[in-house]
Amino acid sequence: MVATSFKAVAASLLALPLARAQVTATFPNGVTNPDTPEIAEPGSTVNQTSYSRLLTLNSVDDFCIFGPPEPGPDSVIGNVEPIVVAYCTKPRNGARLIPDGTIHAAHFVKTDAYVQINGLWDGTRVNIPYGDAGGELDPHGAENVGNPIGGNVTSNVSGQDVFYEEWMSFVSFDQFCMRICTAEWGGIPTSIMCEHELDVMGCAFVLPSVNMYNNNTFTSCDADVGNAPGDYPQPDGSTSTFRQRYVGSYTNEGTVAYWTVGQDVTPAGPATTPAVSMCTTYSTISNGIDTANFAVVSQEPLVSGATAAATTTAASSTGSMSMSTSAASTARNTGASTGASTARPSTANTAAASGATSAPASAAGKVDFGMGGLLLAGAAAIGGGLLVLA
Repeated sequence: MVATSFKAVAASLLALPLARAQVTATFPNGVTNPDTPEIAEPGSTVNQTSYSRLLTLNSVDDFCIFGPPEPGPDSVIGNVEPIVVAYCTKPRNGARLIPDGTIHAAHFVKTDAYVQINGLWDGTRVNIPYGDAGGELDPHGAENVGNPIGGNVTSNVSGQDVFYEEWMSFVSFDQFCMRICTAEWGGIPTSIMCEHELDVMGCAFVLPSVNMYNNNTFTSCDADVGNAPGDYPQPDGSTSTFRQRYVGSYTNEGTVAYWTVGQDVTPAGPATTPAVSMCTTYSTISNGIDTANFAVVSQEPLVSGATAAATTTAASSTGSMSMSTSAASTARNTGASTGASTARPSTANTAAASGATSAPASAAGKVDFGMGGLLLAGAAAIGGGLLVLA
């Protein structure tokens, strides 16, 4: 158990409903990060031992994801969250490169409130151990110094590169997702739209996407703004908010006591999966860099003429859409991988990347699924709806 003071616990509980309206970043740029999110010049060399922690999310072929700095069985995300480093699809930000062929699918959406990427990959190529159910990363962390410490994000969807305050990402050996909140929308501040406390619920629950489990495709879409993670609109116009349940401990005059937050029953899934429109589908994405020498080559824009299958389609109000390769999947808690995920020891963010789901609110049982959509038995210290901070 993590022991902490009663005052600290009380302060954290009082802070739960508070929200900040800040949009652009106030957190300092990490000391290992470049000042600006620049593409490397042709003829230079990518530094595959870089400790840059600057992520960018610009498009379906221009984004970065965090991964462990070193390989090995101890590099599960739950162990290395404070020190993960940036891996990018293009040679940018002074970061490491995601080699061509690593990403099997990527689905980018742009909304009035955020930009988001969901994808399937071979995370072992960026040092994530095979079978690692992963974890959740955000600019706050347990001590409000960020996971990772010094992690920052940018996007150019406004027409220029901007450092943004609120973001969140789930990453595992076979799946990733990330959202950067770019604007307050409908009175919902970015700190709520990028809610970071549902850290065992995973991509399918927190960052749902119509296309998220369409493998071997790459799409770029406009999308409706979804409900904030954990928010459920009610018939009377109010909103019910789900809070992940967990318990912690504190010591008061030599006596260990426990505190809890959150609900006993986990909803079966998110309130909605936002509809998409104006989608372009690509056959692949590539940076063209030879991993034998990591020499930077010119990065050409991803356009329809550069891919074998590029089509633009529009979604209906229900979110279904016609794709050039296959019908868009609306599955929220089924995965695309086939190998059984390997459960790992409990940590503060154990199996944080799992797409945890459960029976409807009327039922008491829980079924937890890994990011690959596979049953994880004991991957998290969850019992009767309680997540124990160990």
